[in-house]
Amino acid sequence: MHLRRYGRDYSRREFLRRTLQGVGGAGLLMPLWTAIAEQGDVTPAYPDELLSIDEYTGGQLSPGDTIDAGNVDRVKDLLEPIRYQQIKTQGRRLQLVPTTTDPMRLSPWEYVEATLRNAGRARFDAKGNVVTETGEPWIGGNPFPNPQKAVELYAAQVLSWGRHDASFYAIKMTSLNAEGRVKFRYTGGWAELNTVARVAMEPKPYWPKYKDKLRFQSVFFLEPQQFRGTSFLNVWDYDQNVFPELHGYVAEFRRVRRFPTDQRFEPLLPGTSLYLSDAWGTGDPLRTWGDFKIVHRGPFLAGLSDNWNADHENWEHGTHGGGRDLSFWNTKVELVPEAIVVEARPTGFPRAPVSKKHLWFDARNQALIGMVTYDRRGQPYRSFDGAYSLYEQGDRKVMDGQHPYWSWAHVTASDIQTGDVTRLEQVRQVEGVHKSGANDPEMFDRYLTQLALIKLGKT
Repeated sequence: MHLRRYGRDYSRREFLRRTLQGVGGAGLLMPLWTAIAEQGDVTPAYPDELLSIDEYTGGQLSPGDTIDAGNVDRVKDLLEPIRYQQIKTQGRRLQLVPTTTDPMRLSPWEYVEATLRNAGRARFDAKGNVVTETGEPWIGGNPFPNPQKAVELYAAQVLSWGRHDASFYAIKMTSLNAEGRVKFRYTGGWAELNTVARVAMEPKPYWPKYKDKLRFQSVFFLEPQQFRGTSFLNVWDYDQNVFPELHGYVAEFRRVRRFPTDQRFEPLLPGTSLYLSDAWGTGDPLRTWGDFKIVHRGPFLAGLSDNWNADHENWEHGTHGGGRDLSFWNTKVELVPEAIVVEARPTGFPRAPVSKKHLWFDARNQALIGMVTYDRRGQPYRSFDGAYSLYEQGDRKVMDGQHPYWSWAHVTASDIQTGDVTRLEQVRQVEGVHKSGANDPEMFDRYLTQLALIKLGKT
């Protein structure tokens, strides 16, 4: 017989108490980041019932089982509302895997090391920007590993999306309607490069030439032919009260033009459910959103491991569900012992089509693991959920310097009111030329300047 010292009622009461009282920090039995710093493991911070789906469900579900319409109500409290409805009514499924307790498998290695090294040095300046104790831009890693306020979780996500100094993602994207019919298929690439808070690329922690910036980010498309060469470049100021510069290459006119930078709630391309505002859940500057508050804490189901498809030479993932078994990615999820849900409102967008959004953060690494936006009536509108992975499977691995590559594997952007779904996946390469990877010093000139947009448009 296994005697439980702490049951689900204890965890539920404690999470509720902390939410209502506004208690900061993460971990129930001890501070989470104390456990990570001292023991390199999250286990001491949580009771058994939050570290095992078998324990949590009283043996009703175990790693290896599949969550589907027949059993999803057993874990309804572990899902955001849109994903629950997709499982219940549209044939979406999730496969369970064990909970990850080693924090080094939940983020890039250098990012975790910098988080531990720089703990306690971050604060907000008079403009609401994250700075060091001397007022300099942030120097790397998560500035608030033991978050006390909702804005700290949000700010850390804005500062470093992919948690590498630079990332390039070869992407394939499919847009489907409510019946599961394909409307569009796109291929292309997404690049992002931080100019501050750098932990692996020289110069670090800042690129002096662009110390006043936060990042350069671009996205371009190669297929279908009618949109080939279409691309966008965002240049982010470090001041999070300022909108990024937004440049775009319009293939039809063969020139770069500047776009209105506050139009961030419109599809990037026809037929997609993906907006600039959606990027990593924090696609807009920090201070264009506000009224941040923590509205829920508790366990959650999310894809944090085993989602790299090493069996496919181009890392492409299988699908299922919807009317034609094409609507949703095959996804492995694990029990997240503590997720912190942050509510934010679009204070800098008077005509925003959303009234608020909820973002689920994994307390173990503060990574975004789910987002739901609400329309002006307060009804669920769109969702954004993804799956991460360490790109290591047995003796097969993709290296990022001295350590296995960590990144996202795939994303599902859903419009629950129309039933449309846009699926994105990170693949090994597109057209044999544009290859996924991190911290490549040639990335800036190749993808992140206006001249780069022109060259991409001519390919």
